[in-house]
Formats: sequence, structure tokens, C-alpha cells
Amino acid sequence: MAVVLKVSCGWAAGIYAAELSEDQIEGRWTSQAGTSLTFHEDHAFTAEDFDALPVASDCTYPAALSSGRWSFFASSGADQPEAMDATAARGSVLSLVFLADGCEVYVYLFGDEGDPSMCPTGDPDAGCPNDGYLYRNKTTPSAL
Repeated sequence: MAVVLKVSCGWAAGIYAAELSEDQIEGRWTSQAGTSLTFHEDHAFTAEDFDALPVASDCTYPAALSSGRWSFFASSGADQPEAMDATAARGSVLSLVFLADGCEVYVYLFGDEGDPSMCPTGDPDAGCPNDGYLYRNKTTPSAL
């Protein structure tokens, strides 16, 4: 069983943030609560049970959050991401824009490159509930 550290957006986020590449994001990520996100090479994604996460309540139609587009945020080295950048090939924060209502959700990446986790949240200082962190499945993206 994986140990999850809740971190805030200050110093701890800088220490525990994971910077991943596009190919490290691609594939299926799941939470202990049953939520899953599958990221594709063309920057599309699909979601299952995303409405079970607290951050979904920030969207207009939580039950309709099933697919969209993802990208990294570009940063100039500040603590917060600056803007979505469709050309960025690496990052520690993702933008998920759901097709259903245009809702944008930030996903913070933590851990290390070998065992990262994702935290979709509207408030990085609040972190995720323990069963809300998503972990990469150990299958390759081509096996999806």
C-alpha cells in the first residue's frame, strides 16, 4: 500500500512536486475510491467517476465530466502555474478542460518520477482526500 503525504502549495509542494513528461502522463491513472483518468498522446483524456472527487463540485455539471483535453501549465519558476501551454512537454501541474461544460480542473503532480501521484483539486493547500489521489497503472499506454 502506498503512503500518501498531503502537501500544501508552499514549500512542501516545491519539495514533493513531480515534474513529468508527456509520455509519463499518458495511460490510465486510478484512485482507491474508483475514479480513473486515461490520458492519450493527442492530449485527449477520458474520466470515470470523476464526479466522486470533491473538486468536481466546482463544475456546473459534475455528473457529465467524462472527457476533455489536457495540457501542462508553463511556469517561470514561481510557486503557482502561470498559464496552460499546449506546447509544454513537461510539467508539475496539469490543466484538464472537460468538454461537457468547459470546466477547468487543476491536477498537481507529486512524488517522484518512478512513483508519482496526481491530486485534482481547486485548492492545492487543501490537498486531496486520501482516497482521492490517483496513481499510474503499471500498464503501458499502448495496452489501453
